[in-house]
Amino acid sequence: MEDRPVALHALEVPPRARQTGYPPDLAAKIGGREKRVLGDRFGLTNFGVNLTRLPPGAASSLRHAHGAQDEFVYILEGHPVLLTDAGETPLLPGMCAGFKAGTGDAHRLENRGGEDVLYLEIGDRSPGDSVVYPDDDLTAVLGPDGKWRYARKDGTPL
Repeated sequence: MEDRPVALHALEVPPRARQTGYPPDLAAKIGGREKRVLGDRFGLTNFGVNLTRLPPGAASSLRHAHGAQDEFVYILEGHPVLLTDAGETPLLPGMCAGFKAGTGDAHRLENRGGEDVLYLEIGDRSPGDSVVYPDDDLTAVLGPDGKWRYARKDGTPL
């Protein structure tokens, strides 16, 4: 059995080396986003937990909607703007937002301020999940190996 910590200091977990799996032409849209993958450190397999930092000008992701995965974010520091199909919602530390799978309501956070945004993101790891990106020429499907497979909307694999 692999040795796992009982507890750790989240900011001591190194940031994920690869910022995103997005293709290079779209990766720049997230800016300098930094994720610390916390759930994996404990061997969690049913859901993931990330501590994410958005420097000024960065975004959480491309605006997206999951077919099978619920998502939840909790703002720890900073003042991001949440973009959904309903429009823009300013968020403050202590606020949270949830995104139910299968609704088609695409979302993302943007840091338009001058200070970093720090938040927790939690999502399940539903097999067969798919993602649509309404603002970009991209789709994604979660493979049986737990890795995302990206393609253009016409089906061309990336």
